[in-house]
Amino acid sequence: MEQEQAPERRNNNRVLLIVALFLVLLGINGILFYMNQQKAKQNEQLTTDIKAKDVKLEEQIKQYETLKGDFERQSQELQGMGLANDSLEAKIASINADLLKLRSFRAGSFSIADQKRFQQRASNFERQLRQKDEEIAQLKKDNETLFTETQTLKDRQNRLSDTLTTVARSNQELSEKVAIASRLQAENIRIAVINRRNKEDDDDDNEFRARKVDKVKVTFNLSRNDVAPKETKQIVMRLLEPDGSALYNLSTGGGTFISEGNEAFYTAKQEVVFDNTRQPVQFVYAKGAEYKPGAHTVELYADGYMIGKTSFTLK
Repeated sequence: MEQEQAPERRNNNRVLLIVALFLVLLGINGILFYMNQQKAKQNEQLTTDIKAKDVKLEEQIKQYETLKGDFERQSQELQGMGLANDSLEAKIASINADLLKLRSFRAGSFSIADQKRFQQRASNFERQLRQKDEEIAQLKKDNETLFTETQTLKDRQNRLSDTLTTVARSNQELSEKVAIASRLQAENIRIAVINRRNKEDDDDDNEFRARKVDKVKVTFNLSRNDVAPKETKQIVMRLLEPDGSALYNLSTGGGTFISEGNEAFYTAKQEVVFDNTRQPVQFVYAKGAEYKPGAHTVELYADGYMIGKTSFTLK
């Protein structure tokens, strides 16, 4: 009886052992499954963290690239205004160095400490950027004000120049008018001839015998002129023969003078102090040879301008 129960117990024990082993294996599989689940979650979290870090890194790089572009814009604006921009060039160089460091990070190696450090630097750059934008805006405003003031000054200068030109032109015209008005005039011009016996002969018709003429006498008055200054005037006489040539002799006081820009010969000259009293002036000319028959002309000049003219005839 006991011998029959022994195999049955052994079979039961074997079943129990198999069940226990199955349960142990099942537990081990459960533990392994749990550990795999946890590791998968960890890997998934790690992947998420790496992606987040990579996103932060890309955002940081883009932020620095934007800062670089803004500082380059400011540099160009200052150059356009003709101003030095050494400080901006230094900032651009510093941003380029930071960009080089940011781009050197491997995937997932951009730590929180790195993020904070570069974000702080970026914040400082942004603050400096805003300050410089305000300075540039003020400079542009000041330049516009200065341009407006300069343009106003130029307009005033142009108007003043125009006014001065007008005044100068008016003064020149006035001076010319005064110069013309101040010209002397000869009046009451009379011709007389003197023979070799020093006897004088005059004729209202101004006709004389040529063979009796030794000297020609010209008398006249300087007419009143309240504009002309009271000063010494050089009076020039030209005695023109019938052929139009002027009688002149260096030994008797003849020579050349400038009349209205042209050089001409004169017969005689003398200096007179004009006193505005209708003072008389007289020329006596001796040719020293026989006079040619025909119409002779007497021209009188002062300051290079003709002040009187008459003629006489020698028969």
